[in-house]
This record gives sequence, C-alpha cells and structure tokens, in this order.
Amino acid sequence: MSEADEVQIMRNDSDAKVDRLLMETTTRSLLKQLSTGQITSEAIVTFYLDRIESIDKSGPRLSSIIATNPAAMAEARQRDRERREGVAEGSLHGIPVLLKDNIETVGPVATTAGALALKYNVRTEDAILVKQLRANGAIILGKTNLSEWANFKSLKSSSGYSEIGGQTKNPYYLDRSPCGSSSGSAAAISANLAPLAVGTETDGSIVAPAAHCGIVGLKPTVGLVSSAGIVPISHSQDSAGPMARRVEDVAMLLNAMVNPIHPNAIEDYAAQLNTASLNGKRFGITESTERFPEVVREVFEQAVGALEAAGAEVVRGLELPEEEALGEAEFEVLLYDFKHDLTDYLSSTPDSVTVKSIDDLVEFNRANPSAISPFGQELIEMAASKGELTDEAYLVSKKLIEKHGKQEGIDHLLAEYQLDAFIAPTNTPSWLINHVEGDKFEGGSSSPAAITGYPIITVPMGDVSGLPVGLSFFSTAFREKDLIELAYCFEREINARILPEFRAVFSE
Repeated sequence: MSEADEVQIMRNDSDAKVDRLLMETTTRSLLKQLSTGQITSEAIVTFYLDRIESIDKSGPRLSSIIATNPAAMAEARQRDRERREGVAEGSLHGIPVLLKDNIETVGPVATTAGALALKYNVRTEDAILVKQLRANGAIILGKTNLSEWANFKSLKSSSGYSEIGGQTKNPYYLDRSPCGSSSGSAAAISANLAPLAVGTETDGSIVAPAAHCGIVGLKPTVGLVSSAGIVPISHSQDSAGPMARRVEDVAMLLNAMVNPIHPNAIEDYAAQLNTASLNGKRFGITESTERFPEVVREVFEQAVGALEAAGAEVVRGLELPEEEALGEAEFEVLLYDFKHDLTDYLSSTPDSVTVKSIDDLVEFNRANPSAISPFGQELIEMAASKGELTDEAYLVSKKLIEKHGKQEGIDHLLAEYQLDAFIAPTNTPSWLINHVEGDKFEGGSSSPAAITGYPIITVPMGDVSGLPVGLSFFSTAFREKDLIELAYCFEREINARILPEFRAVFSE
C-alpha cells in the first residue's frame, strides 16, 4: 500500500469519526467535545458545509440554504484559537448557527427575505440578536430559505418558496411541503445541516415548519428577543425564535438570543430541565382541537395519554372566545403593521436597494414579473392601501385582541382552571408541494399565541404514515421557561423524533 493510500484511509477514518460525533448531536455534547479536545470548531464547520453541499445543493437538493457564510471557516478557526488561549467564554462558543434570511448580517451575504427587491440588501451591521449570538461565541454558518416575505405576499402561496431561494423541500418526503415561513431553518436542522437555527414567526412561522420537519421550535413572547434588524411583517406579532432537534438545544439557543436588559429575561432557560416534572401539571385542551383530522387526533390522544401517565391532569372542552372575530382583527392589524413597518425598514436600506417603501415594492414587482410569480402579490397590495395606525379600524382591532385574545381568552382560562399551559396538535400531515393551487393547509394551533404575542413551543409527538406531527404548548406572556420544561418532560417521555431519509415520493 502506498503512502498516499495510507493517508487517504486515515482521512476516511477521521471523517467517519466526525460523522459519528455530529449526526443528531446536541449542543451540550458539542460543547463538551470542544472543551475536551475531541473535536474542533473547524472540523464541525467543515462537516456541516460538506453536508450542505451533498444534501442541500446536490443529492436530495433540499434547497434549505440560500447562502453559506464565506467567513464561517475563518470564524471557526478564530474560535479554536480562543479556546486554546483559554478565552472561550461564550455560552455557544464554537457552535454553528443558521439564520433565516430575513435576519440581517454584515455583508457580503445579503439579507433578502427571499425577495428579488432585496437581492442587493447587503448590510454593514448585524441584527441585534446576531450581535448577541456572536458575543456568545456562535459561528454564523449561513442564511436559510423562507417563504418569500415571510409568507405575507399573496393569498395563495407554496410554503418554502422564494424567488431567491427556490422551493425548500421536506426532508422526510421531498415532494411534500416543509411548511413555513421558516422553512429552510426547519428543514436544515432536521437534515442535520447544522445543530441550531433561528427562525421568525408572526403566526405559525416557527412552530408549523418545525412540526412538519420533525424538530422543536419556540416562538417567544413578542419583545423578549430584539426584532431590530429583521425584515418585518408586524411589530405587534413578530418574534425571532430558536429551532433545534431537542428541547434543551432550543433553551440554550434562547439563552443567547434574549435581550439581556429585558425586565422579563431569564439568565438560563435550561437551568432546571433535569429536575422538571409533569406530575401535578394541568393542561387545557380547547374545542378547536376537534377540527383536526382523525389521524392527527389519534396521535394527539396518545400524547395526552403519555402526559397523564406522567402525572399530569387534562381539562377538556375549553373555548377561547370570539375566534372568528379575532382572526379578522389579526388580519387587519397585520395589513396595517406591514404597510408601516415594511416602509420603515425599506427606507433604511442601502442605496443598492431601489425600493424604499411598500408602494415602491408594489411597482417594482409589477415591473419584474418573476418577482410575483407564481402567486401574485395581493397581500402586499392590500397592505399598501391601508391608512395610518391611528385609523379606527386598526385601533378597534387592537382593543378586541387585548380583550378577547388576552384578558377574556388565554389569561382568563389559565386562571379559571388553574392551568400550566394549553396543549394542541401543531399541524396536520404535510401536503404535496403545488405551485398552481398553493398550500393545502388543513389546520394549526398557532393563532391564539400569535394574536396575543404570547409564547408557544412545539415538540415532535409522532407521525402519520411517516409524516411528522407536533404537540404545541402555549401560555401567557413570558412563560418561556415553564413551556420549555413542560416540552422537555414530554420529549423525555415519548422521544418521537425520527431521522429523515429523504424519500422522493410520499405513499401511504
């Protein structure tokens, strides 16, 4: 055997060892391996970049990543130097993180929200949450694809499709939707293209794709994580949140994301996970759960049984008031907010972006047909036609949400029945990707928490013929730590995550 052959065998053995260490790994395990010298950040980043190339850009072609960070390897080597020099102080030191591509990062990678109008939106400063991630030692691995404009563009859409990033696929069955709008973040984490990712949610955009892709996702209370430097839909409902394969990883990423000066911030959301228990906890189930398909309710009832077997109590048949009116109020608020929040954002973009207002965006899209294919831009046009945030229609909608969504809704039922949280199925099984008819969305449970700005977490609870479904826990404002502990206990009881195999076509 030649010396070159021996070197190649050694390299193959080393690669196989790294593969074993990193597939389905946890953040805590990575940090331990880094601290003991079993692995380096350079090796970790190399593994994920190679995997992105072989799974996202070729092979199954998930199309979950819009761009990798050209400085990722340099950042990894810097983290390794810091560790050797004894200055590895950040809570995520040397850990790669993916960001949804509506979250600003310093160039050369643009922040596009998947939209042609923002193709050259190269920023000179990171979003605040990205600054916090870097301060905690995280390595920005790249930017993930999303439903264009975070799925606030047209009445019909295909979740995970954008003009910039194309169509993200579900890693379980490639012909199925990953849901959205944080489609790329969810698919990439499920496919082991990174250990951690950040998504954003206005209504369902973290928890829905997380559930469809068999991972954990948390949408925090609005305001707990800074939204500065994120392409907006609505200041009333937008929040960035952590996505990972395990609940503890979500908690550890949240630690590095929360605004540290927020009065409701907690230093360590993972601190009591090992001592958390379901015994004596009380969960509410609303009547809306009955609207889910029977195949989903069957999996949900198994999850409820697991909670009860662990000592939890369940209160059924609860009713959140004025559901239809709240949905209408939410839509009104989102249209008004989008007009003003997006115009504020666009007005601050660099000269390389010619669109400076929502009216400019409407005209840009009309002048560039590919920018509005295949579904149009009805939502953008509807938002552009709205008035000021002092309009009665807007103020009445905000008051209705405060009264029926919060005071007489979630908050009242939590107190009346002494509940720790509500539980519900997160999603129905993923549907066939369709660029003519769009998404075949059959139900979700994100809206009560979305409309109120309250926190919600989803964790895998099982599958329907191999398509993952999740269980959501939601509660009142700033109960993230409680929800994380409840989800962690459930995950420990049922451990329902299954590894995706990138099958081409779904068949029951």
